[in-house]
Amino acid sequence: VQLVESGGGSVQAGGSLRLSCVANVDSFRDYHMGWFRQRPGEAREGVAVIDVFGDGRTTYADSVKGRFTISRDNTKNTLFLQMNSLKPEDTGVYYCAARRHSSTWAWVEPRTDNFDMWGQGTQVTVS
Repeated sequence: VQLVESGGGSVQAGGSLRLSCVANVDSFRDYHMGWFRQRPGEAREGVAVIDVFGDGRTTYADSVKGRFTISRDNTKNTLFLQMNSLKPEDTGVYYCAARRHSSTWAWVEPRTDNFDMWGQGTQVTVS
């Protein structure tokens, strides 16, 4: 599985960015998907996840609730993260992650150990 992120960049505080992640998989709709970030000097942390059920149930980190929206387009094998009202503390490398749905992984939480496939990341800088 190959995950390729895009859409990162530099933006002023209060601005917006939309990240995209294209997944090279046969059955994208069978994968739980997530966005994680690694801020300078910190461990990688979960930002938002979306599961495989229906339109995709979503879970967000408290720090981004009301500002970020995760979504997926199963027809285009693409995951999105719309980021609004960006703050300097949102600065970091943002990673797309995937975990195939199974009986063991019926759902996921925004934790790094819940995902086993990762993109290379895209830099987001908010000043």
